[in-house]
Amino acid sequence: MKKSELRKIQIEKLKCFAKTKDKKLEDTILLKKLMATDLIKNSQTIGITASLPLEIDTSEIIAHLWDEGKEVYLAKAENDQNHTLNFLYYTYMSKLKKSSFGVEEIVDTDAKINNHLDLVIVPGLAFAQDSHVRLGFGGGYYDRFLAKYNPTTVSLVNSKMQFQHAEWPVEKTDVPVQTLITTETY
Repeated sequence: MKKSELRKIQIEKLKCFAKTKDKKLEDTILLKKLMATDLIKNSQTIGITASLPLEIDTSEIIAHLWDEGKEVYLAKAENDQNHTLNFLYYTYMSKLKKSSFGVEEIVDTDAKINNHLDLVIVPGLAFAQDSHVRLGFGGGYYDRFLAKYNPTTVSLVNSKMQFQHAEWPVEKTDVPVQTLITTETY
């Protein structure tokens, strides 16, 4: 299946799932599992995105990271030809504005950029359990960032995002996520 076709299917599936109680329950499970990892314990600077309703809710993750004294950096997709992604220092005082993608981003032009992060929490629409490749939203922002900076990566994967194998074409430029946290117990 083409990436664009699966992307449309996944977006609709995730939008429907977002309206259920199960979505909130799975988000809570994923939050608890993430916060209990050594990835969080051993990281001081953490990159994350402000989530869309169809994604894993990152607002509670951010609040927990702040409570633990972590530095949080929010992703910002730059409007340039290179599809550049930067991470800007994020506090409760930061001013946010919806981007053209519908994602809340920091608008303060003086916000500190840090692309050399201890950990990046990578979003996506679908994740292959066997290879850890992901299907993103199609801009290539994260793949370019991950290839350039090579941070430690983790993704939170709910039951609707999980695939045993990639059911989409995997390209050389697709960068696998190092750790996938799922709702399953193991």
